[in-house]
Amino acid sequence: MKRRSSSASKKRGAKRKKSRTTGKLSYVLRLYVTGQTPRSLQSIENLQRLCEKYLAGRFSLEVIDIYQQPALAAEGQIIAAPTLIKAMPLPLRRLVGDFSDANRVVLGLDLQED
Repeated sequence: MKRRSSSASKKRGAKRKKSRTTGKLSYVLRLYVTGQTPRSLQSIENLQRLCEKYLAGRFSLEVIDIYQQPALAAEGQIIAAPTLIKAMPLPLRRLVGDFSDANRVVLGLDLQED
């Protein structure tokens, strides 16, 4: 049996649980972008807007610049950017693009409006 000893692992484990107040799953999202390009900035804005609409108070969004942190890009097996990875809840999902097509993002992440 594996033990989680790091505090980061414990924090990630907490995200897997349902929210105590709403009983809904919390989402862990990682967005990989390429610097401060217009496409990267638009992707971040589009994704934040969608998360606030569909996941208000139930999401964690980490934005990773693959130019500044190439090791994280390699670890995440990122071959195109912008790429969004939904780590939790399972199943893991990957979406590539600027996230301007809201329907595609909603379907891709299996989101439902409250």
